[in-house]
Amino acid sequence: MSERTMLYGKGDVFVYRTYATPLKGVRQIPESNFTGRSNTIFGMDIQVSLAGEAFLTSFTEGDNAKVVATDSMKNFILHHAGEYEGTTMEGFLAYVSACFLDTYDHISEVEMSGRQFPFEAVEVGSPAGVVPSETVFREGMLEKPGTRISVGRDENGEAQIGSLESAVHDLHLIKVKGSSFAGFIRDEYTTLPETKDRPLFIYLNISWTYKETEHALGATPEQYVAAEQVKHIAQTLFHQEDSPSIQKLIYDIGIRVLERFPQLETVSFESNNRTWETVRDEIPASGEGKVFTDPRPPFGFQKFTVLQEDVKREEALR
Repeated sequence: MSERTMLYGKGDVFVYRTYATPLKGVRQIPESNFTGRSNTIFGMDIQVSLAGEAFLTSFTEGDNAKVVATDSMKNFILHHAGEYEGTTMEGFLAYVSACFLDTYDHISEVEMSGRQFPFEAVEVGSPAGVVPSETVFREGMLEKPGTRISVGRDENGEAQIGSLESAVHDLHLIKVKGSSFAGFIRDEYTTLPETKDRPLFIYLNISWTYKETEHALGATPEQYVAAEQVKHIAQTLFHQEDSPSIQKLIYDIGIRVLERFPQLETVSFESNNRTWETVRDEIPASGEGKVFTDPRPPFGFQKFTVLQEDVKREEALR
């Protein structure tokens, strides 16, 4: 028998909280100089949905007696942004989800997701030289930390996290040389030439889950894995390796992330190949220079999850 989908919610709830509790005490790793976030601006784009059997009559009979207006959801989230005392988006979404369940006893589950806006202090001139401003910030990189969480009720009706996934979205990386793609099946459908050295341009989303979900909430910062650190590992591996394929590249990134952070359970990838098309393969005056243009669609993609058992297998092979 098919299970009914029944939920509703609000998207693009933009939240900007100033002077939230700073994130400090993150364990440092060799690939990253990340030490924490000031959270002077704690900005997020949030989506929320509510589920429960009590909402059935709103669909079947138009009875709104149990409906929490989506505008009320937005206001609820914005209000609680001022109440939150934690340091991470994962912690905030878990906190707000529990508040929804505490406030509305007919709700059985809350699903929330969000992308965090990284605001960076601008550099300004001062008598001491060029220093970071304490009051002026610019919205930072294209890539953004992300979170997806589901919170339901335990047997006593209390809020209980069902699943939580952290992420970094929209990482765009181009390596101008040191990548190849060869040895694939060649048959009557194959027109792609093999390449021993190509520029490789990828769009990358990386997500990860914890063995102990509480570690994602920021209360024990030495167990928290920051999106900036995962991004820096991806950048480092892309730089270090002469990769024979995107598949091998993302596998190796996942292995390194799990080695650095054994508190994680899985690391998952969604990659998209945006490698440029070659227009000029040789420019005599510039030595190695070439000319490229953007590729035409369609685009290749890969999805893969690296597990802790993969780390154990790699360790046994060394």
